[in-house]
Amino acid sequence: MKIVINARFLTQSITGVQRFAIEISRYLKKELGEDAVFVSPKNIIHSEIAEELNVKILGINRFHLWEQIDLPLFLLKNKSPLLLNLCNTAPLFYRNNIVTIHDIAFEIFPQAYSKEFLLLYKYLLPSIARSSKKIITVSNFSKSEIIRLYNISVDKIMVVNNAVNKSFCAVQNEELKKEQYFLTVSSLNYRKNLKLVLNAFNILSQTDEEIRLYIVGDINGKSFSRYNLEEFKSNTKISFLGRLSDVRLMEYYTNTIAFIYPSLYEGFGIPPLEAQKCEAPVIVSDIPCFHEVFYDSVLYTNTENHYELKDKMNLFRDENYRALYIKKGSQNHIKYSWEKSGSEVLKIILKAITAH
Repeated sequence: MKIVINARFLTQSITGVQRFAIEISRYLKKELGEDAVFVSPKNIIHSEIAEELNVKILGINRFHLWEQIDLPLFLLKNKSPLLLNLCNTAPLFYRNNIVTIHDIAFEIFPQAYSKEFLLLYKYLLPSIARSSKKIITVSNFSKSEIIRLYNISVDKIMVVNNAVNKSFCAVQNEELKKEQYFLTVSSLNYRKNLKLVLNAFNILSQTDEEIRLYIVGDINGKSFSRYNLEEFKSNTKISFLGRLSDVRLMEYYTNTIAFIYPSLYEGFGIPPLEAQKCEAPVIVSDIPCFHEVFYDSVLYTNTENHYELKDKMNLFRDENYRALYIKKGSQNHIKYSWEKSGSEVLKIILKAITAH
């Protein structure tokens, strides 16, 4: 039995989508050995992971052209094996494949994406969803959205949750422990709703000299003018940390008053789960996906009311209240593991091969 895994994700920066692909790939490599064949274009940026997976580099194109031309040509020359795609896209005219669609946020919030992205994805994803043998998605919420918008059969879509790396854990840092700060992981994408956090923190910081807000992600003060956020640049209590190593991120998670993640739309939401694993209490937006993933282990806040978020942030100034939600978080994050998710993907693969 040979299965080919589309490893184009190794040419991309790591977000939640690529993290899912990497961890599932590691599991499949461990379980299937040489029967799992990983293929990628040549512009790999994660060479250590590529070496770990024994990735085969093929073709002359890159990006979507590689996926639509070089990859299917390779498959056709090799007896059309089952292809596993883990990052939303797949060859359009190759039917013996399984595709992972993490969410369809671009359909709900088109204003958060470029015209070029929308033009491509609004054509590509519905077509791939209908032509693939099976679809994997990361939550029941995402499954219901794909069914609703693309008219896909319920039986065709399988749910495999995200998880957090085993290495993620609480890491104390004496310097950070002395500080009083809230933490968010975000981007300037509209649906990440960063402005809600900034507005809430602006009010909170007016009555507290020591409080700070740390923002992790590809954001800096210079970017604010492009997104009508210049009013927040003058607040010296807001710091932009950029991208952090996992160890440094764990330190910031562990020592924060609370972690805030107020997205307007998500398919799952890995950062709040990471925060829970690092013993941080969590505030998330009151959206369906988060209720599915986090149940009562987090505080929920309205996506539009920054005064409500400010009040929720204040609640976590009480150490007993923090301790309660740290405990709830520790009971929640253990439900998710990459071993469990990898095992579920493997079952889907074996069933698809048997049915072929």
